[in-house]
Amino acid sequence: MKKAGMIYLCQLLISISAFSAGSTSALNERPNILFVFADDWGCYSDAYAEIEKSTPWNQVARTPNFNRLAKEGILFRNAYVNAPQCTPCRSSLLSGQYFYRTGLAAIQAGIWDFTNPSFPMLLRNAGYHTGYTYKVWSPGTPRDAPFGGKKYEYEQAGTRFNKFSQNVYKMMEGGKSPEESKNLLYDEVSENFEYFLSDRKEGEPFCYWFGATNPHRKWIKGSGKKLWGIDPDDLRGKMPPFLPDVAEVREDLADYFGENMAFDGALSVLMEKLNEIGELENTLIVVSGDHGAPGFSYGKCNLYDFGTRVCLGVRWGKNPTKGRVVDDFVNLMDLAPTFLEAAGIEIPEVMTGSSLMPLLMSNEEGQIDPERTWVVTGRERHVSVSRDELMPYPQRSYRTKDYLYIINFKPDRWPVGNPYNLSDESTPDVQTLENNTFITHSDMDAGPTKAFLVLNRDHPAYSDYYHMAFDKRPRVELYDLKKDPNQVRNVAGQAEYKRIQAELNNKLMKLLTETEDPRVMGDGSRFDKMPYIFKEWSYTDE
Repeated sequence: MKKAGMIYLCQLLISISAFSAGSTSALNERPNILFVFADDWGCYSDAYAEIEKSTPWNQVARTPNFNRLAKEGILFRNAYVNAPQCTPCRSSLLSGQYFYRTGLAAIQAGIWDFTNPSFPMLLRNAGYHTGYTYKVWSPGTPRDAPFGGKKYEYEQAGTRFNKFSQNVYKMMEGGKSPEESKNLLYDEVSENFEYFLSDRKEGEPFCYWFGATNPHRKWIKGSGKKLWGIDPDDLRGKMPPFLPDVAEVREDLADYFGENMAFDGALSVLMEKLNEIGELENTLIVVSGDHGAPGFSYGKCNLYDFGTRVCLGVRWGKNPTKGRVVDDFVNLMDLAPTFLEAAGIEIPEVMTGSSLMPLLMSNEEGQIDPERTWVVTGRERHVSVSRDELMPYPQRSYRTKDYLYIINFKPDRWPVGNPYNLSDESTPDVQTLENNTFITHSDMDAGPTKAFLVLNRDHPAYSDYYHMAFDKRPRVELYDLKKDPNQVRNVAGQAEYKRIQAELNNKLMKLLTETEDPRVMGDGSRFDKMPYIFKEWSYTDE
């Protein structure tokens, strides 16, 4: 048996024996865990607009329920995913390890390696009632593998919430008001949670994963303003420097923020249900998302902050001080050991994440742990169906308070897919570009922003935005965050940064070597294997 598998088996036996010998009262003292996890939600919330000036667009990204949770608990300023894509991020989160240590689960739509422990499995084996609604792991493969089967899925009330604006518009066409339509979808959230709770045995602690696919594309154009009152013009002058400040893109971002608000409303429903059953204060509530915005430059599939930095709020009745803002750097793989420690379960040695419990139980804010001053992120394969020989785009980064250092291991490849179908004769029209991700640059989701960038790639006022999004990148990127917080000016190779560049490179390579990253250990080709889900796809499939 592999070393990881042996460690997992030993840990599993330890957790089972430890809790089978415990008293019922000891079991009842363990907290419930509610994990509320959004698909494609990065660090976009007005909770952050209040504490930083470098993200003015967050003034428009209203999340009142997340803000309430943060004020009753803790808001983390420097939370990052390990990889800015669905499958590798969630593989890292579930296993408590760097994504590149999880085998084929490290690539988009990969295959779960059952020798990897996952926190839901360990919790269940220790006496927790576990279950989920909507999305946990990757689509197209056994997404519920970490939970152990469909019997842990609670969707009896339906799954319409996942296409929020589409279903609200359908109900409005049938004569219902916007608020009535939205409330029907929130009723679905409540009822699915109730089904989960009804399966719980008396005195049994629970772990529930609410995994809505909002704000993943697609959504209805104009829904941000019509359903949520988010005026795209409020974003004028507040757009990130890598996105054009034009009507089409402002509306697209406003619509995305509207989908964030839909997800935020579900958080209110879940918290109200906990309060109703008297479990709010005994429930560790963690709210976050799996990477940055889809279909926008620098977002999903990119190692810049717009793609890797995420919201993270934690509320628990045992938190000694409410409303703290914590500056410590956190990787979402840290959540697995956090949940296990909160439940009194020994953390498997194979986990590379570090529990956040010392931060949760502290009275301090700002920088608490002097060692938590950096985070490593990375990427291998996303879709990649429009890249030569279907190869991935391997990257790793080292992020500190002052610098972002990125290595692009294969700079000869296109970072978000080849620019197919972009000759003057064959460039697709707007509708095609807004609906077909795979027509060109396939690692960026289709939508109005992508369409604008592609169709205006030769326009003198907008061509630079196209090149920032899609051009090939040098092997090394370095950004001075004090001067350039949004990471648009690469200073790698400049004499004044020679020392810091070498220092960050050494720290990154040391960490990757110590944690046995195949990309630097001579076995990176394992990530070049095409997952079976994509084998029959063509470049024009949606």
